[in-house]
Order: sequence, then structure tokens, then C-alpha cells
Amino acid sequence: MTKPLTLSTTLSALCLAMSISQPVLASNEQAVDVAVNNTNTKQVITATAATESASAEPKITEPASSKQAAKVDNNGVEANKLYFTPVPVIGYNPANGTIYGVGASASYYFGEPKTTKVSNMIAGLAKTSLGQSIFLFKSTAFTANNDWAFLGDWRYLDTSQPTYGLGTGPDSSKLVTSGQEFELDDDIFSGTYDKNQMMEFKYFRFYETALKRIQGDWYVGLGYHLDLYKDIQDNLLDLDAEEKVVTSHYSYSRLNGFDETGYTLSGLSLNVMFDSRDNGINPSKGQYALASYRYNPEFLGSDKKSSTLWLEYRKFHNFTPEEKYPDVLAFWAFGNFVTSGEVPYMTLPATGYDQYARSGTGYIQGRFRGQDYAYVGLEYRKHFTTLWGVPVGGVAQVNASTASATGPNDISLGQYIKPGYGLGLRFMLQKKTGTNLGIDFGRGADGASALYVRLNENF
Repeated sequence: MTKPLTLSTTLSALCLAMSISQPVLASNEQAVDVAVNNTNTKQVITATAATESASAEPKITEPASSKQAAKVDNNGVEANKLYFTPVPVIGYNPANGTIYGVGASASYYFGEPKTTKVSNMIAGLAKTSLGQSIFLFKSTAFTANNDWAFLGDWRYLDTSQPTYGLGTGPDSSKLVTSGQEFELDDDIFSGTYDKNQMMEFKYFRFYETALKRIQGDWYVGLGYHLDLYKDIQDNLLDLDAEEKVVTSHYSYSRLNGFDETGYTLSGLSLNVMFDSRDNGINPSKGQYALASYRYNPEFLGSDKKSSTLWLEYRKFHNFTPEEKYPDVLAFWAFGNFVTSGEVPYMTLPATGYDQYARSGTGYIQGRFRGQDYAYVGLEYRKHFTTLWGVPVGGVAQVNASTASATGPNDISLGQYIKPGYGLGLRFMLQKKTGTNLGIDFGRGADGASALYVRLNENF
């Protein structure tokens, strides 16, 4: 079993603590959490969660021993051996109070490293002084010779998150509506307010997907996905006030037939994946594409029948292939669409709802939400120097988001686009896998800004 360098261990623990405690500061917005993974979750264990995408395929140098050649790659990584790293979780932020717990990352090769991608698991358990609980288990596993890929995502959260209505609008200082007017006691409401709408809830997720390699880098498979929300408290909602306050969540839920205190989305998915990246943690070349169609029938437990479609593409170009730490131009685009029926408000496509919650640099998670959501991002990653044995680099990026809202006040996808940009530093903690500690600062439209501290690249 390998032991990471003292410097790497120290930085990893620091990264976890900072990722838990980091406030994301935006103009006229309270400090909130951001960037956990592909849905509305707290940022706790953000840094660790990024390691789940580890699918590195290291280049091999033939050793002198033929026996070793079948078992060890040129970085000394062995097949059928567990590489385990426990990390403490300690932090603080105003939304959670003091946070304390444990996290761990484990990697394993189920076949020869020369022909098999690395499998990775991350887990975390944390409590807060405000009584919140967070449990996270995520895994990416490849069988020998990459014949099968298994993706897992389990979460339990007792947490909170602000919401902002639906659609990207012309003026973010005045939030757009829920997309439809709502009538209550002969009054008409649209759920429009000039501040965030804080939600508290309990959330359980169980995602498991199995994909079979059919040829080359192509995979096809099926998945099961469960999103369960309970004990939802809509803090801004006040139906007893003389002038009633009706939030976007409440009006959307009532109009579309969902219980505003809790709901379930349960379904099966058909998935097609292509992955030719040289390293899933820190790619320098290759492409990645994913198409996932999810059907949520009532007989599986969904409150209402619906379907969604996820389309994603990434491309990486290496400008300096002769260098050990190359300069890379990375492109990322995805779209998330409700293709039939209605889904519950908190499961609608939104900023930061990608798998690793990395989209929308410059904005907080969930800032833009709609029946359809599209995103595009471009990054230039450059190696600067090596400092005390740690490779140091930087990142410059730009991005754009757009979300729709259906109803009398229709906002179509692409009608309004919200740009963002950011700069960041990278410190390579683990040279074997290319794992980086990233510190990014981003800005968005209408004065929005955010600070991120996390492991691995944004995509």
C-alpha cells in the first residue's frame, strides 16, 4: 500500500477543509455553498468528490522482469492492490456552522494497468454544529481490459440551498418568474423576488449505471436513478402574511401537481458513452461524449411520469506533447432537457448540476434553472514551474449558460445568455495520477463572483 508524500497529504487535508468552508460570494447574495457534484448538494467533500472521475491510463515502460511487466506500470502502480488515503474533514461556514467528519479515497486496478483503467471510490461522512448531516459515496469502476464500466453515486444530505426562479433573464438583479402565473385566493402571483429563495430539505440519491464496452472506446449501458426529497422548508414562503409571499418553488409545485413538502423522481436510463481521454483525472488529449436518456415512470415511484435527456461533449488538445506537464486547450459543452412531462422543481436542470458540479464558474450552484439548460466552457491550462517538487500551473477560462422557462412569460433556450470567466492556480499533489489542487476565482454577469477550492480539473 502506498503512502502519499507528507506535502500531498497536508495539501489534501487543507483542500478538503477549504472546500467545505469556502463561501461563494456574489453581489447581493448571501455566502452559500457550491460545487459538490451533479445536483443540488452542499459543497461538503467537494474536493474529494472530484477524484471519482479517475480513469487514468498510464503509459507503460517494460520492466526487466516479465512477471513484473504484467503487474506494474512505469509509475509503480500495481494491479489488484488497494491504494487508500483517509483524510480529515474540518471546516466552517455561516450556512453550516462548524463541519467535522472523515473522508477517504481509494483506487484499484481490476486488471493489468497496461490494459485497464484505474477504478476509484470516494466516501465521506460529516456533521455540522447546526445539526446537518452529509453522507457521500461515489465510484467509477472498470473491470479487466475495460470490458465493463460501473458508475455509482449515493448521497444522503440534510442541508439547504437557495433558488432563484426559472430561466436566464435580461436583468439578474430582478429575478425572473417561475415561468407561470399562480392564482391563490383570487390574487395572481408569479414567484418573482429580488433576492434568493432559501430552501432546506433532506435529500437521498441512489444512482447506479452499468456500461458494456462494445468496440474501442464505445460503451452502452443501463442505469437506475432515484432522487428523493423530504421535509422541504421553503423559508421565504409566507401564506399567512397580509401580503402573501409565494415563492417560485411553491407556485411551480402547485401548478404542476407536486407536493411542495417532498417528492420523488425514479427512473431508468439508456446510456451511450465514448471516452478516449488519456487520463480521466487530468486529460491532455482525447475526447469524451455521453448521451443519457432517462425515463421516470410512475410505476417506479415517480410522482409524475416524465423523461429527460443529457447530451455532453468534451475535447482536449495538447499544445506541447513533448513536455511532461503539457499546455492544454479544453472544450466542454452539454445540454440537459426535460423531454416530456414535468419533473419536480429541485430536480430541474440547473447551474452546477453536472456530474461534478463544476459548470457555471462565477455563479453559485442552482443560480440558473429551467426546463432546459445549456452550457459551454473553454479553458486554457498552462504549466508554469515546479516549486519544492510540486508542479505549478494556471488556468484561464470563459463560459456561458442559458436556461428556459415555459408558461405565459416564455423564456426560450438561448434567448438570454449569462457569461462567466475565471482564473486559477493548479498544484499537482499526486504525480502518478495527475491530481491537482485547484484554486479558482470566477466572475459572472450582474456582479456575481465566486471562489472555489477543489481537487482535479473542472472537466
